[in-house]
Amino acid sequence: MNGRTVANDEFRFGVLGPVQVRWTGRPVELGARQQALLAVLLLHMNTPVPAAAIVDAVWGEQPPAHPRNALQTTVSRLRQALRSGLGAPEGMLVAAGAGYVLHGDPAGLDAALFARHLHLAGEYRRLGDPDAAVARVDAALALWRGEPFEGLTGAAFEAEQQRLRELRLDALSLRARLSLDQGLPGEAVARLTPLVAAHPLRESLRLLLMLALCRAGRRADALAAYEEARRTLADELGIDPGPELREAHRRILRDEPELTAAAPAAPPPIPPGPGAADDPTAGSTDRRRLDRAARELAAVVLQQWTVEARTRSLHRPAPIRVRWSSTGRPVAAGASAVLGADSRAAGQTQRLDLRGDLAGAVAAFRRLPARQLVVLGEPGAGKTVLAILLTLGLLGDPEPGEPTPVLVPLSSWDPHREHLHTWLARKLVEEYPGLDNAAAYGPDAAVRLVTEGRVLPVLDGLDEMPPALHAPAIDALDQALSGGRPLVVTCRGAEYETAVHVGGAILARAAVVEIDPVGVEEAADFLTARQPPGATRWQPVVERLRRHPDGPLARALSTALMVDLARTAYAAPSADPAELTDAVRFPDRAAIENHLLDAFLPAVYARRPAPPDPDRRAAPSPDYSPDQARRWLTFLARQLHNAHTSDLAWWQLDRAMPPATRGFALGLPAAVMFAVTGMLAEGPLVGLVYGSSYGLAGYVANGWGRRPGPARVEVRFRGTARRFSTRFAIGLVAAGGLGLGWSIPADLFGWLLAVFGLGLGAHVWLDVPTDVRRISSPPAVLSQERLAALAFTLSFAVSLGLAYTMAFTYSTEKAYHHLGFDLRLALSAALASSLLGRFLFRRVGAVAYGLAGIALGGTAISRAPDLAHGLLAGAAFAVAVGASVAVSRPWGAFTMSRVWLALRGRTPLRLMLFLEDAHRRGVLRRTGAVYQFRHARLQRRLAAAGPSTTADLPPPVPESPHPRAANPRGPGRSAAAQP
Repeated sequence: MNGRTVANDEFRFGVLGPVQVRWTGRPVELGARQQALLAVLLLHMNTPVPAAAIVDAVWGEQPPAHPRNALQTTVSRLRQALRSGLGAPEGMLVAAGAGYVLHGDPAGLDAALFARHLHLAGEYRRLGDPDAAVARVDAALALWRGEPFEGLTGAAFEAEQQRLRELRLDALSLRARLSLDQGLPGEAVARLTPLVAAHPLRESLRLLLMLALCRAGRRADALAAYEEARRTLADELGIDPGPELREAHRRILRDEPELTAAAPAAPPPIPPGPGAADDPTAGSTDRRRLDRAARELAAVVLQQWTVEARTRSLHRPAPIRVRWSSTGRPVAAGASAVLGADSRAAGQTQRLDLRGDLAGAVAAFRRLPARQLVVLGEPGAGKTVLAILLTLGLLGDPEPGEPTPVLVPLSSWDPHREHLHTWLARKLVEEYPGLDNAAAYGPDAAVRLVTEGRVLPVLDGLDEMPPALHAPAIDALDQALSGGRPLVVTCRGAEYETAVHVGGAILARAAVVEIDPVGVEEAADFLTARQPPGATRWQPVVERLRRHPDGPLARALSTALMVDLARTAYAAPSADPAELTDAVRFPDRAAIENHLLDAFLPAVYARRPAPPDPDRRAAPSPDYSPDQARRWLTFLARQLHNAHTSDLAWWQLDRAMPPATRGFALGLPAAVMFAVTGMLAEGPLVGLVYGSSYGLAGYVANGWGRRPGPARVEVRFRGTARRFSTRFAIGLVAAGGLGLGWSIPADLFGWLLAVFGLGLGAHVWLDVPTDVRRISSPPAVLSQERLAALAFTLSFAVSLGLAYTMAFTYSTEKAYHHLGFDLRLALSAALASSLLGRFLFRRVGAVAYGLAGIALGGTAISRAPDLAHGLLAGAAFAVAVGASVAVSRPWGAFTMSRVWLALRGRTPLRLMLFLEDAHRRGVLRRTGAVYQFRHARLQRRLAAAGPSTTADLPPPVPESPHPRAANPRGPGRSAAAQP
C-alpha cells in the first residue's frame, strides 16, 4: 500500500448505515421516528414532500391515531436536534404547502461523498495513478457503517437502498481491479473470492477472478473458476457463459503470455454524484432522477437483450464467427476524419483499415474517437447479431461516463417528419414506458437522456426504411450527430452505397465496416459444433465446402443466416444434410437457400418439450403442427408484406380485414344492442331507428376511423388527487348538461352527478408505469391495454346507462309523453354522442356518432311504465355503449378480429399464445411491443407462398459468381488485426 489517506469529515448527514446527523465528526442523537423522517426528507432534499407520503414512510402499516399531530411533533423534535447538533438555521426544515421540505446542499450526504470518491478514483486510474485511486476507493468504502438506511423498510427507501448496494459492489470490484493494477494479484484474489461467493451470477466478477488467479500463477484454479461459473449459470439461469468469459477461458487454455501483463478492463461507470462535477446543478433533484433513469435503463436493456440472445441461441454453444473489415465501397470518410488526426503519409492518402470479429467488436468500437460505426452486410450476414452482441458487450463492462446503448429498429423513422432525437425519445417511451413517469425520473426523461447524450443509439436496419428515405436518413443522421455523439447503424451494403450515391452525403466521422462472407472453415466449425464425437452426418457437406469453396453450396452458406438455418433444419438425428450436395436437386445457390428457408419451420415445429418461460405462468405447452404453423405464419407474412412493414403489431390485426368487413364485424354487436334498447323503450320502429343509426355509425367508424394506440398503464392511486378532482369536475358538468336537458328530477340529479364524476375521474388512476425496468413486450402491452379498455368500457357504460335509465324512467320533459321528433333533445344527444365518438375514433367518429345521436335523441318516446322496465332498457343501453367503447380500443378490436380470422382458418384463436410460442422457437423476434420475423428473407419467402402477392414481391438478390472474392473489400481478413 502507498500510505495515502483521504479524510472523510466533510459530510453532515449519513445514510450509509443507520441514518445520522454528524457535527465536527460526532453523531447527533436521533430517535427512530426522527431518523425515518430525516431519511424521507434527505431522499427529496430541496423538494417538498407531502405529509401523507411522510406518514406512510415513517409509520408504515401502523399509522398513528392522529397523523397530523404525530407528524408535527416529530418534525418539531427533528428541528430541535438539527439546531442543537448543527446550529441549523430556522429555514432549514420548514413547512411547504401540505408537507415539509429540508433545505440544504446534497453534497453534504455521505452517499454524495462516497460517489465523489469513486468518480475521482476512476479519473486517477485513467491517468495512471493507481495509488491515488486506491486511496479514494478506500476512503469511499470507509464511509459505510452498515446497510444503507439501516433499520428502515418500505417502498420509499427500497429503490435508493438497492442503488447504493450496487454502487458499493462496483466500488469493491474497482478495488480488486486496482490491486491488479498495482501488481498484487494475490490481494485481488482475496478480495474477489467472497464477492463471487456472494454474487455468483455476476460474470464480470468471475472474469476478474479468473484474471487475478492467472496472474497469481494459479492457472489450474482459473480454469476451475470458469467451470464453476459455467455450471452455476447453467443451473440457475439455463444459459452459457457470455462471450468475454468464454474468450478468457480460451486464452487461459492457450496459456497466452499477454494474460499476465495485459491491462485489466476499465472500471464500471460510477456516477460522479452531487458536487463532483463543475455543473452547479449536479446535485439537483432532477439530475438525480435522470441519473436513476439512465442506470435503470441500462439495467433493463441488458436484461432485455440477454433474454433475446438466449432465445436466439446466440451462445449455444457460440455464435458463428463473423469477421468484418473496412468496406471498400465509396461510402466512408477518410482515415483522418474518422480517427481525428492527420493520417496522411508522405502525400499518400491512407485508407482506414479496421478488422475484427464479434469478440473484438466492443474494443474496436471504443477505440474510435467519435464512436460512430456503420455496419454493412448482405442479407443474413449477421448485422443484427453483431448489433445485439455489441450492445450486450458495452453494457456488460461499461466505461465511466459511457452512454447507454439502446438497440432500436430504424424502420419506423421518417426523417422528413421527425428529428432523430424526437423519434428516438418517442421510441424510448414506447419500449420503456416508465420513462414517461415524471415523478420517478423527472420531466421529459426520455428527451433529456437523448439530447444530453446519455443514450447511444444502435439503429438496426436502415435498409428496412422505404428506399426513398435512405438518402435523407443518412443526411439527417450526420446533422444530428455533428457534435461527435456516438452511433451505430446497420444496413445492407448495396442499399447504403446507393443512398450515398443518390444523396451525396456520408456520416462524416463514422467508420464503415462490412461483414465478410462466412469462411468455409467457420461454417464447418459451426455446423459440426453440436454433434457428438465420431458423428459423420455433416462430413459430406464439409468435404464439398472444402473441395468447392466457390460452388453453389459454399455460396449459399456464405452468410450467418443460412449456416444457422442449415444446422437447424438438419438438427434431428434422422435428417441427412448430405442431400445438400445433390447438384441435380440443388443446382444453384438460390435453390439451396429456398430449401433451407422452407425446411426451417418443419424443423422448429418438430415435437419437443418447450422450455419454461419466466414471463408467463406455468401452462401446458402448445402443440402446433408444421402445417398449421406454416399456414398461419404465411397469412401473417402476407399481411406484413401488403402493409410494407416488418412490424407485427397485435393492435393492427384488424387491418387484416377489408374496411367494409371490419366495419361490419366490429360494429354489429353494438348495433344489435342499440336495436334491443329501442325495442324495449318503444317498440320495433324505434328499435330500427336506434339500431340502424348506431349500426351505420359503428360501420363507418370501425371501418375508416382511427383508433388510439394501446395504452401502457398500470393502476396507481397515489399522487392523482388533483387530476382526479379536475376529471370529476368535468364529469359533473357533462352530467349537469344531460340532467337539465332531460329534466331529471332534483332528488335523482345528485346520483347522476356522482356517477359521471367518478366515471371520468377514475381514468386518472390508470397512469404510466412507475418503473423504467418494465419492458414493453407484446404480452405486457396487451395486458395493460386490456386493463385500460375494460376501465373505459365500464365507466362509460355505467355512466351513460344510468343517464338513459333516469331519462327514460323519471324525465319530466314533455317530449317523452308523445311520439315525434324533438330538435332540442336531438342536438343535446348529438353533442354528447359526438364527444364520445371523437374520444373513440377521432374526427370520423365525431361525425358518425354525432349524426347517430341526432336520431336517437330526437326520437321522442313514452316514459317507462315502471322502474323495472326502465332498468331493463337502461341495462341494454349500457351494454350497447360498452360494446361501442370496447371495440374502439385496440384490445377490443384485436379480440373481435382474432375470433373472425380464426373462424376463417387464417390464424389460431389464441393468437398471442401462438406468437409467443413462435418467439420461443426462434421464428419471431421481439422488438419492443411488436414481433418481427427472425429475418426479412423468411418473411418474404412465406409471403411469396401467397399467389395474390407473389407478383408484388421484389426479385431475389442476384448471386455473385464468386461471392467470397466479389466483396468490394477484397478477400476476408484475419480477426487478429485491430484498428
